[in-house]
Formats: sequence, C-alpha cells, structure tokens
Amino acid sequence: MSIDIPPNQTLYVNNLNEKVKKEELKRSLYAIFSQFGPILDIIAMKTLKMRGQAFVVFEDISSATNALRAMQGFPFYEKPMKIAYCKSKSDAVAKKDGTFVPREKKVREKRKPDEAPKPKPSKKHVPAVSEAAPPAPAGGASFGMPHATSNQEELPNKILFLTNLPEETTELMLSMLFNQFPAYKEVRLVPGRHDIAFVEFESEMQAATARNSLNGFKITPTHQMNIAFAKK
Repeated sequence: MSIDIPPNQTLYVNNLNEKVKKEELKRSLYAIFSQFGPILDIIAMKTLKMRGQAFVVFEDISSATNALRAMQGFPFYEKPMKIAYCKSKSDAVAKKDGTFVPREKKVREKRKPDEAPKPKPSKKHVPAVSEAAPPAPAGGASFGMPHATSNQEELPNKILFLTNLPEETTELMLSMLFNQFPAYKEVRLVPGRHDIAFVEFESEMQAATARNSLNGFKITPTHQMNIAFAKK
C-alpha cells in the first residue's frame, strides 16, 4: 500500500486499460496529470511484464502528492486507476538532481570461445513527454493561468468553446479532463476540425468554474488550450 512507501516525485499507476496504444496512453496521462504540476517524464511500456502500468514523474513531491490524492480511483478508459508512490527514484529525477548512476548490465549472453563479443545496443530511454514544454510558471500547475482575453466582455454560457487543440485530440481525452467538474454533460467534436470542440455543463456557473480552471491548460507540451464561452 502507498501508505507504507514514503512520498516520491514518481507515481506508479496501474490497472490501466491494456488495449490503449502506448503513445495515446502517454498523451492522455499527460493531459490529466499535468494540471497538478510540471511533469518530467511519463514511462509506459507494452511489454508483458509492464502492460497496464505506467510511471508519472513530477518535478516535485507536492505535485505528485496532490495528483495521487485527487486521481486515485479516477475512471481512465473505463477502468479506475490505482496510484501509489514509486518505491525508488526515477532516472529523470536522478539526472535532474545529479545523483544518476548508470545501471550495471545484467548477465550477458553466453558466447562460444573465440567469438567476438557482440556490441549491445544501448538501452533506449523513454523520451519525456514534457521535454518540449516551455518552463512552467512558479508555483506548480500549468492550468488555470490567466489567459489573454479580448476587450469585449464574454457573456456566460453553459457551453464552452475550446480552440487550439492538438491533432490527436479525442472525445475521450477531453471527457476525462472535464468530467472531474460537477454537472459535466458532454463533449462535442466538430467533424473535419481537430482543433476545436464544445463542452456542455448543466449550468453557466459550473461551466465558468471549468473554464477558469482549465483555460490555458497545456493539453500537450506544445498546445495550450483556449476556452471561451460559446456565443449564444
């Protein structure tokens, strides 16, 4: 249980849907976890041993702790996530604080006498999802930052208009992001347009809460989502 493991910048996430492709899984994990603070790395592998599991590496322990408390049991691709602190320090954190030591190679394959040793390919490091992200503002989370607004005052609406969405955006990805807010109803994508979408709530007040929290949220490291009230 996570209670026996000391707090860590790295979270171990399991009970993930094994049918989701690795790259989509990493993008979706980034989308829902980056609201808690800057992410250094997301590690997900499709090997038999690591299937249904991932590691989310935060820049600081407080962000990881907030994410663990808020997202424990969160329905992610129709399965409740199980989250715990990782038992050891991740490579990304070790490299950042200067304590990284390359691991010893495991037992080498036996080779015939006089056979030259075959050069082993270096173990590829899973690229950090957030490597391309610009520095996060002081204080942690990248969401809820004040965003440039037009001089014209927007009229509240229970429907939100989302722009600047990345090409890989899916209805499920947006749904997971917005259904953490009370009275969420649905996401509507626009056929033929990957960069815009609509999100509907039960009331204008609840839509405003979601807008204030997620306007400017980086749904990927290079796409900062813009949210406005839909025109009536």
